Amino acid sequence: MTKLVLCRHGLSEWNLQNRFTGWVDVDLTEKGIAEAKLGGELLAGAGIRFDEAYTSYQTRAIRTLWLALRALDQCYLPVTKDWHLNERHYGGLSGLNKQETRDKHGEEQVHIWRRSYDIPPPIIGMDHKYHPSNDPRYADLDPKDLPGGESLKMTLERVIPYFDTEIAPKIIAGKTLLISAHGNSLRALVKHLFHVPDKDIPSYEIPTGNPLVIDLKDGTLDVISAHYLDKSRAKDLPKV
Repeated sequence: MTKLVLCRHGLSEWNLQNRFTGWVDVDLTEKGIAEAKLGGELLAGAGIRFDEAYTSYQTRAIRTLWLALRALDQCYLPVTKDWHLNERHYGGLSGLNKQETRDKHGEEQVHIWRRSYDIPPPIIGMDHKYHPSNDPRYADLDPKDLPGGESLKMTLERVIPYFDTEIAPKIIAGKTLLISAHGNSLRALVKHLFHVPDKDIPSYEIPTGNPLVIDLKDGTLDVISAHYLDKSRAKDLPKV
């Protein structure tokens, strides 16, 4: 069997503050650092060795990967960073406190923005401080390619083509890969690999800093089994 491991970054500063984060580049909390280290230790304890690793352009995912690789004693691995693995962009919600946003717009509206499959949050323009065209890490990209807000469906539409083109061929060739990314970009991959219906995927939660080990039939993307390494913080998974 070929293994693919997905790991959501450890608890971030804005996770802790209950704020919409998205593409805003915040760091890990001390708890998040501990989660990332533990994730690496669990991977080491499971005897999993990787050929390559992937992460987003965002610090919280990059640091989670670094800490995990250090615990694995695999800091030498080739690492690819790509913006297609970034978190969902929360548009006009970026930086807002989630409870204060509920108080202002109502529980139902915020639930639609957060948990619907194809309804995006309020879209921001390129003049907004949280539009990625104003971030130097995206300076080489056409601003028209950068989102000002995304639904889960829109996130999937950038994550999956990248996965299919750049990552899937290596899995099919038998490489064991680690992807350190975000709740929604990883939710997109879970939907893709487990063939989760549109209506069901928004309810799947991916815990922070807890590696999800996916066993795949050799030479394919067919999932045989999957499990979280930290059983005490595991979430339900789609049926294989």
